[in-house]
Parts: sequence; structure tokens; C-alpha cells
Amino acid sequence: MDRPSEHTPKLLLLVAGIKGAIGTTLAAAVAAMQENPQLVLPGLTTAEKFPFIGSCPSVTVAGWDLSEDDIASAIARHGVLHEGMWRPYESLLAQMSVFDAPDPRIPIVGQVKQLTGDIQRHRKRFPDARPVMVNLLPATCDISDPGRFATVDQLLNEPGGAILPDLAYVIAAINAGIPVVNFTPNTVELPAICSLALANGVPIAGRDGKTGQTYFKVVLASALKARGLYVDGWYSLNILGNADGLNLMDPDNACGKLSNKTHLLDDILGYPVGERYGRSAHKVHIDYYPPRGDAKEAWDVIDVRGIFGMPMSLRLNLQGRDSILAAPMALDLARWAVALHMAGFAGPVPELGFYFKKPVGDNAPLTFENQLSALEGLESWIDARIAETTHEN
Repeated sequence: MDRPSEHTPKLLLLVAGIKGAIGTTLAAAVAAMQENPQLVLPGLTTAEKFPFIGSCPSVTVAGWDLSEDDIASAIARHGVLHEGMWRPYESLLAQMSVFDAPDPRIPIVGQVKQLTGDIQRHRKRFPDARPVMVNLLPATCDISDPGRFATVDQLLNEPGGAILPDLAYVIAAINAGIPVVNFTPNTVELPAICSLALANGVPIAGRDGKTGQTYFKVVLASALKARGLYVDGWYSLNILGNADGLNLMDPDNACGKLSNKTHLLDDILGYPVGERYGRSAHKVHIDYYPPRGDAKEAWDVIDVRGIFGMPMSLRLNLQGRDSILAAPMALDLARWAVALHMAGFAGPVPELGFYFKKPVGDNAPLTFENQLSALEGLESWIDARIAETTHEN
């Protein structure tokens, strides 16, 4: 049962997969911001942006999950945060509503109906908050032929288990006029979904959050291209021991993420890495290694050629923390999505390519410098639209 709210947040995060490693880290970060904002604010790229949607701490979280744990127990189970980091905020975590995820075996229309009811009830609890759907569900086998769904009605008529469970959440959100952030590698931006978002006047941002290795790959590839250095080969290895790593050991579940990681490099450089060998020389591997837990390690070996074809190479070793990198990005993206919605933007948002491995929408910026420039332009557009609306009122 929902507890009465103890504050009036300006932003309401509705999280699909709230008890996963990223979801619980996000919940802990939101709770911590209420009392010690300095623990989180320096890690946000939107901390000084969009004052019209309230300060960053003015946010609350709710969501869905199949796990029977409460949020505190799920945080402890994942082990991303030491107990002393989240235990002081346990009472705030307990106030966050968690709904039962729809049974994936029931028809999609039934899943959407259940989610719609949950959304309506929670909006009544926080009537002044602006909601945003954040998809953090696990990577899974993608739809083989998304083009066969010409309309949303066709999706709704699919039996349970026939398509991505993510789509029920996305449809329910868009039908309710709620913007969507797809942080997963799962393809939800089907033509029918994008048309629905445009018709309902909501933005949809995604796909596949660019948290660690791929972020630095974009930076380095952009720098090498700018210097005219030819990338002859690029070998990437990811070692992680959390639930995400275990899930990605299934080739069907990993295919979307690996594709996003691989194609991105060729797009930035403007040529296929390995073209002179007649086959790809861009290798990406993900290995589940339990001792690492959420402390992901990434290795990159980059072979380049300069003038006269002289070979050179770089080595990059990133020892990051998967959920610690991802959670603030999810919050940043939620703030972008709400700001865009308030400014009247609808449909896919390619300008948010800075945050994603595979941004949705046409003509997404590719190089690092272009991605930063696109963000600046998008922020200016939002500010101008909000100022215009304010003046009109």
C-alpha cells in the first residue's frame, strides 16, 4: 500500500526494473539527495540546468519489479553500495512505492491495462509532480522484424512473451502523456511507438546508456579522427560480475548491446574498422566474472597508423562501477525528458546522443564534439521555448 507522501517533489521517476542494480542505486541516490545533496549533485550533468522543473533533489521514485525484495533488501543484495552509504536513508527508501510487474505471460493489452492503473494511482499521490518513465529492464532477445507492427493495436494484440516486456511500459507511459527514457539496449522505438509518441506529444529518448567503455571509445575515436590517424583495429573486453553480466552471457540477450557497441565506431570514423583486411577488426567481448561484481573492468587495445603507414597503439584500462556510472545518467536523462516535454518537444530525440550508444531519431550526432554541440543547442532551444511560453502566460 502507498504511504502518504512526506514532501512534494517536482519530478516523479517511474522505473521499470526498479530493484535491479541500476534501479536500486538510482533510488538510493534520490534518497541521499534529500538530506545530503552534495553526495550526488557533482555527478549530474543537469545539476545547474532547467530550474523550471525544480532543483535536482526535488524528485521521488516509484516503479515495478518481479522481485519480492523491498528496495532496501535489493540494495543489500546487489552490493553496489556499502551499508553505511544507504542505511541512513532507509526510511526514505521505504516511502518509495513499488508495484508488482505485470505477468509477462498475459496478453500485452492486459499488461498495459495493469500498468496504466498503477500510473494513475501514483499520479494522484503526487499530483504536482511531472512523471517520466525510465526503462531499466534487463537486456533481452530483440524483436526480429519490428517493421511488421504497423500500429500499436497490433502490438497490443500480441500474446504475452511474444515481444519485449519493455513495450508494455512504453505504451502505457505514452498513452498517459508521459515521456520515456529507454536506458536499455532493447529496441522500443518501433515506428508505431514513435508515431504514438508524436501523436501524444511526448519525447522518447534512448537507446542503451553510454556509461563507461563506450563513452571513452567515442571520445578517443573522435580525437583520432580529428588528428587524421587511421584506426586499423580496436579490441574491447568487458569483465563484470553483476546480474547484468550474467544476463549478457546469453548470446540472444547480448546481441543488441554488442551491435550498439560495434556499429558506433564505424559510424564515427566514417569507414569500417578492418576494411583493408576484408573483415571487421573491431572486436567486442563481454565476460561474466563473478568476483568483479558491479566493479566492471574494461580493456581496450587500439591499433592506429600514421603517415607512411607507421603503426602505433594505445592501451586503455577502465576500472569503473557499472551502476554508479549509470544511475546519475538515468536521472539526468529523466530531467532532459521532462524539460523537453514542457517545451513542447515530441517524438525521438537524436540530440541526446551524448548519453546513448544507439540514439533514436534521424541524424544523431556521432563525434564527441558534435554530441556536446547538439546538447548545447537543445538546451538553448528548450530555454527559448520555456521563456516564450512564460511570456505568453
